[in-house]
Amino acid sequence: MGFFKRKSDVFSSLIEGAEGVSYTSFYHDAFKRLRRDKVAMVCLAVVVLIVLAAIFAPLITPYEEDYMDIGNELAGPSAEHWLGTDEFGRDVFTRIIYGSRVSLMVGLVAESIAVAIGLIVGAVAGFYGGKVDAVLSRIIEIFASFPHILFAIVVMFVLGTGIINVFIAVGVVGWTGLARVIRSQIMQLKQKEYVEAARASGGRNMQIIFRHLIPNCLSTIIVVATMNIPSDIMYEASLSFLGLGVQPPQASWGSMISEARKFIRQNPGYSVFPGVALIITVLAFNLLGDALRDALDPRLKNL
Repeated sequence: MGFFKRKSDVFSSLIEGAEGVSYTSFYHDAFKRLRRDKVAMVCLAVVVLIVLAAIFAPLITPYEEDYMDIGNELAGPSAEHWLGTDEFGRDVFTRIIYGSRVSLMVGLVAESIAVAIGLIVGAVAGFYGGKVDAVLSRIIEIFASFPHILFAIVVMFVLGTGIINVFIAVGVVGWTGLARVIRSQIMQLKQKEYVEAARASGGRNMQIIFRHLIPNCLSTIIVVATMNIPSDIMYEASLSFLGLGVQPPQASWGSMISEARKFIRQNPGYSVFPGVALIITVLAFNLLGDALRDALDPRLKNL
């Protein structure tokens, strides 16, 4: 029993990481680096505020999402309507807050789909190598060769409009970048000692991939996913702008900007405010992703 206990202890220590650093201390150090970045903390605060606004939209908005103030269409900012109204008399501020729900849902759900596809394809290609890697790499290159927004438009034409189809369309076009990164990391990690220990203990290939290799790619997955979320939000806004995404009366920043084009002279804020919300959200996620990349870079752990 003592032998098996010692073997288990050695195996556990190897699994903690190729560099001999536990996950806890690694992420603790990364968070300390992140906290020192003032821009990152401001962006994190903005992201948290947007998420809270989306979750508690019914509590912080003065009107229902589709409430119409008849006779007060295309009004400018006022005490009753903080950011004015649209062509149907609906409150622009309310619809921007509800539109954040769509953007965040697309960012999270679509990116989850992309991560799942990219993670499996990249991990299998990197681990098995040879013909499997050659075939999967060609598939990655084929999907990556299509302009993402055009591919998403084609998918929406095939599937039809609707929020569920937006999830699918955006998710299936954004997995290639992660797949390439994971493939590269897996090819390096599969040579490490803890993988050899897993093989020696009788671990199967899929077990090694999902239990030992993928967890060591977690920091990369977090960074890539965070930096892809703003792209997913922009894809949704573009599809909705073209009338292929979220359909009225559901609020979407892209559809609001599209509808406001016809009334830009009567109420310029109608098109400006959803655009500002989109820019702030995308910029916050982008800067936060950059900061996470720097914080989770192991080469910076002693700085």
